[in-house]
Amino acid sequence: MTSKSDDNGDDGRRREPEVEEAFNRLVSEGSNRLDRPLVPLLATGFVGGIDVGVGVLAYLVVYHETGQPLLAAAAFPIGFIALLLARSELFTENFLVPVTARIAGRGSWLQLVRLWLVTLAANLVGGLVIAGLIAVALPDLRSVAATLGHHYATLGVSWRSLLLAVLAGIVITLLTRMQHASDDLGPKLVAGVAMSFVLVAAQLFHSVLDSILMFTGLLGGQAAYTWSDWAQALGWSGLGNLVGGIGLVTSLRLLQAPHRVAEERAEQS
Repeated sequence: MTSKSDDNGDDGRRREPEVEEAFNRLVSEGSNRLDRPLVPLLATGFVGGIDVGVGVLAYLVVYHETGQPLLAAAAFPIGFIALLLARSELFTENFLVPVTARIAGRGSWLQLVRLWLVTLAANLVGGLVIAGLIAVALPDLRSVAATLGHHYATLGVSWRSLLLAVLAGIVITLLTRMQHASDDLGPKLVAGVAMSFVLVAAQLFHSVLDSILMFTGLLGGQAAYTWSDWAQALGWSGLGNLVGGIGLVTSLRLLQAPHRVAEERAEQS
């Protein structure tokens, strides 16, 4: 009879190649992202803002028509489906892939910071464009956008708002990890739909998504908050997203394959 410990050992041996394969995939893609020229980087980030903005549009339409936040949250994942299929990127999607590549000795810290800053700026510009289109073309959505945006703009600087941002960073980075665990489209779509639903349904504090909601309210002229409130919310949510994504997901994922990290660093030295 096979003992329980033997079964666990076999499971561990089967899991190791899967973990290493996922690590290799992350390093390869992360290296490409770190080396991406400026114009493609801007374009990828800008389209990422547009894609998430489409999800925000769906969210606002369903919320306006039904008044049901969970139904509206179920409509939002179309934005993350667009991100996946169009191969665009969000700022928070770059907490796992390029960080893994950098820890493995690829690229430089300057390239990583450049990737973050350019992607975030491009996401916000793309989000601002689609927020303006929504505010002008669909005036009926202005009031609901202003109401939803007000929630995030007035969270303020507190432990609660920081932890909401940390949770958002965890959710998005876990989503990225799940999507890179397989080459099959089906599991990637399931992960995108499930995790983006959690992000919106729980009203987590996400730097780009919540900025688009706030933009729509501000450009619609019905917001009871200011651009200064948005800027504070962006800085605080971005910090929490980084802590959650890198500190509580990426760092622990790297501990699953420490020997591969050491091997990659040795090859690059």
